[in-house]
Amino acid sequence: MHKKEPFIINRLKSFGFAFKGMLILLKTEASIQVQVGIAILVTFAGFYFNISKTEWMAQVIMIGLVLSIEGVNTAVEAIADFVHPDYHKKIGLIKDVAAGAVFIASIAALIIAGIIYLPKFI
Repeated sequence: MHKKEPFIINRLKSFGFAFKGMLILLKTEASIQVQVGIAILVTFAGFYFNISKTEWMAQVIMIGLVLSIEGVNTAVEAIADFVHPDYHKKIGLIKDVAAGAVFIASIAALIIAGIIYLPKFI
C-alpha cells in the first residue's frame, strides 16, 4: 500500500508541477510568448500612465485570464492530438471551440485596455 504524503509536501509538489507547466508554455508556445510580450507592454503602460488601483485590478485579471485560457487551450489541443493524431472533424471542432475561448478572453482584454488607455491618448 502506498503511504499518503503529508499535505504540505503534496502541495509543494503540486506547485512544482504547475511551475514546470508554466515554464513549458513559456518556452514552447508562440502564442503565449506573444501574449506575455503584450502583458509586459501594458504593464509598462500602466506604470507610465499611473493607472488607478481599479484599472490595475482589471488589467491583471485580464492578463491572467487570457494566459490561463491559452494554457488550457494548449492542453486541450495536446490531448486531442494524442487521442486522435489524424484529422478528425470532431477533434477539429474541439480545437476550434478551445481557440474560440481564447479569442473571447482576448477581445474582452482588448476592450478593457481600450477603456483604460484610450482616454489617456485623447
